[in-house]
Amino acid sequence: MSAPFTDSTTALLRAVRAMLATAERFVLEEVRSRSWASVTFAGARHELSFRLEGAGAEDAAARFVSGLEAAEFPLRGHVLADIVLVGEERRPGCARLSLEALTVEDE
Repeated sequence: MSAPFTDSTTALLRAVRAMLATAERFVLEEVRSRSWASVTFAGARHELSFRLEGAGAEDAAARFVSGLEAAEFPLRGHVLADIVLVGEERRPGCARLSLEALTVEDE
């Protein structure tokens, strides 16, 4: 069961959209977030699926994917602990990406 959007969900979505600002259209298809905790950390696991459309969608997706592991994601009050591309589909004028991410609260 998915929890409602948390502050970390909103912050992660904003950061992803900002990194893809060169795409003409960003279409959010699905977002799931659920609480996560370890002995020392609290946070959330996120699953994001979105589509980029229009001229440059494929190039924007390629740039995003190629720099994903080294990218800095500014998340107020949270730290991105992990992000992984779990699905990708590209065709002319459209790219669909699916990500999984872990955010932890920054104390």
